[in-house]
Amino acid sequence: MIPEIQQLAHQALLAGELEQKQALSKQLGAEMDALTPTPLSRGEGLSGAPLSIESIDHPGYPQQLTFVEPHLVPKRGAGSDAGRIHLFHAIAHIEFSAINLALDAIYRFPEMPIDYHRDWLKVAQEEMAHFAMIRERLRELGSDYGALPVHDGLWAMARKTDADPLARMALVPRYLEARGLDVNPGMQKRLREAGDERGVEILEVILRDEIGHVGRGDYWFRHLCRERALPPEGTYRELVDQYAKQPWHGPFHCAARRQAGFSEDELRSLGCSGEE
Repeated sequence: MIPEIQQLAHQALLAGELEQKQALSKQLGAEMDALTPTPLSRGEGLSGAPLSIESIDHPGYPQQLTFVEPHLVPKRGAGSDAGRIHLFHAIAHIEFSAINLALDAIYRFPEMPIDYHRDWLKVAQEEMAHFAMIRERLRELGSDYGALPVHDGLWAMARKTDADPLARMALVPRYLEARGLDVNPGMQKRLREAGDERGVEILEVILRDEIGHVGRGDYWFRHLCRERALPPEGTYRELVDQYAKQPWHGPFHCAARRQAGFSEDELRSLGCSGEE
C-alpha cells in the first residue's frame, strides 16, 4: 500500500488556494492509480496501519475570505450586476466548500474501500472545475472570490458528521448537495430572465455533475446500510432529523433526485409524483 495517500488528502484539505488543491489532487490520483481495487479492512488506513484522524475546525480557504454569521451574508439576486455578483459569490463559496468536503471524505474515512476514495477524488476535481468557472464569471462582472463575506455552514455539517461515514454520506451529498439540485433550476430561471446566458450554461454544467455527486453519496450510503443491516430510507430520515435544523422543505427537483438514486418511496414522501 501507498502511505502517502491520506497525507496528501490532508495537505490538499488544508491548502488555501485552488492551484495548490489541484496540484495535490493530481498527486492523489497518481497514488490511487497505483493501488488495486481490493476493499480495505475495517480499522485499517490506506497504508494498512491504524491511523489517527485529526479533527479540523477550519479547512483551507483563500486568506482574503471574511467569515461572518449566516444572517450577515448579503442576499443573493440576479436582476442587476450587483445582485449577480452576490449570487455568483455565494455559489463560488459553495463550490470551494464542496472541494473541502470531498477531500475530507477521503482523509477522514481511510477504512472505506479504495473505490470510495477514487469517487470522492473525482468529485473534488469536478468541484474545482465548477469553482474555476464561477470565479471567472465573477471576474467578468468586476469582482472576485473574497470580495464579500461568507459563512461556514457547510463545514459545520462536516464537523457534526466527522465520526461516521454513514452520517457523512447521508447529510452532505444526500442532504446538502441534494438541496443544491433543488435550487439550481430557480437560479437558472433568474439568470435567464436577467439575460446572463453564460451564467445559465455554468449552472447547467454544475447541475449535471452534482446529480452524479449526489448519486455517489447515495451509492456509498446504501453500501454502508447494507454492511450494517440498516433500512436505507428509515435510517436516512432518522439521520436528517438528528443533524439538520430544517429537515424537509421544498421545492424539490424530483427528476434530479430520482436520477441521483432517491427511491420512489422517498420521492413520494417529498410530494413528488412518478411523472416529475
